[in-house]
Amino acid sequence: MAAGNQADAGRNTQTPSWSVTKPTAVLVLADGTVIEGQGAGATGSAEAEVCFNTAITGYQEILTDPSYTGQIVTFTFPHIGNVGVNEEDLETYYEDAESSVVGAIFKAPITDPSNYRSHEHLDHWLKRRNIIAMTGIDTRALTALIREKGLANAIIAHDPSGNFDLEDLKRRAASWQGLEGMDLAKKVTNPAEGDWNQKAWVWDGGYTDADGAQFNVVVLDYGIKRNILRLLASQGCRLTVLPATATAEEVLSHNPDGIFLSNGPGDPAATGEYAVGTIQALIETGIPIFGICLGHQMLALALGAKTVKMHQGHHGANHPVMDYTTGKVEIVSMNHGFAVDRDSLPENVEETHRSLFDQSNCGLALKGKPIFSVQHHPEASPGPQDSHYLFRRFINLMRVKKGLPELSERGEEAAA
Repeated sequence: MAAGNQADAGRNTQTPSWSVTKPTAVLVLADGTVIEGQGAGATGSAEAEVCFNTAITGYQEILTDPSYTGQIVTFTFPHIGNVGVNEEDLETYYEDAESSVVGAIFKAPITDPSNYRSHEHLDHWLKRRNIIAMTGIDTRALTALIREKGLANAIIAHDPSGNFDLEDLKRRAASWQGLEGMDLAKKVTNPAEGDWNQKAWVWDGGYTDADGAQFNVVVLDYGIKRNILRLLASQGCRLTVLPATATAEEVLSHNPDGIFLSNGPGDPAATGEYAVGTIQALIETGIPIFGICLGHQMLALALGAKTVKMHQGHHGANHPVMDYTTGKVEIVSMNHGFAVDRDSLPENVEETHRSLFDQSNCGLALKGKPIFSVQHHPEASPGPQDSHYLFRRFINLMRVKKGLPELSERGEEAAA
């Protein structure tokens, strides 16, 4: 036997039979790009804007954040599903609101849960909430594509049989109008007035109800997150939540000590068509006002500034922001695809916060009045609690208005 044949004698020289898994989910971008993967969650298809989120925890909070309405979230962290899901971590205030995200994209298959607080597998939960998901794609490459070309209009589709009419999906993706000009606050706001008194979660204690509230706060709900309400209640606020379309007269009928403008989805200019007039009337009263995210953007519009669509948006829990009122840098949670044009801020408005990633505006205060807002989400805990002081700042504005001594950031009365 020749030497070459001796070397091959112990080998399997048959041609290998490669197994190719048929894709059961596709993401089709408006430019015709088709990305194939494996389906998870709900079946069907839906048009939306694709963004990426860089957080490594909190996927359930992200998936139930009303600010993500009309979007498909690409998770850059690979292990999604490992802590399962539970009802305590939901962020949607209005239970009957449409699901916040349209779709979700993961690199790896959904991980089985391993956490004592888990009540349900993430895949089952996605099906129940009608969220389409896909796995098995290079999320780094998709993230790089968004960074290069900007937030993309797309359609996500999941069919267990793997039958897709790609030409039809391409047409639908290309014809979808996108988020510019879209008012989504009306889709996620609670259409009825409501009250809230649940405080923030405590380890091994869960949630408790607040009592002995000092301040009456009216919340304008453009897509409010539960943890914002919890932190306000924990600071001694009695909360009345009104729908996004509430008038200034309806707000003032509750005799508020303070007014809160919530986060929410969509184009702030579109929501502002009915909300800006209300906010302008409330500004004139001199009542303390605090806004977050969409509330920040619409306060800016009410003060005469402009908003712009961002190239890739800010979505994650590792964003450095400078607070120019204290000189401190905070690590914050971000979730927005629109921003306040800092060059459009009028002279009577002070820029209080700015992103250290791209220098975009992240906070403002109206000079001479107890009114301020921030673009980021101080109710989140990425720092872990770098921005919680903003709720204390709001409380202090109400205390001053009522002739009470201010509190320090730790909560006790400040030294005279």
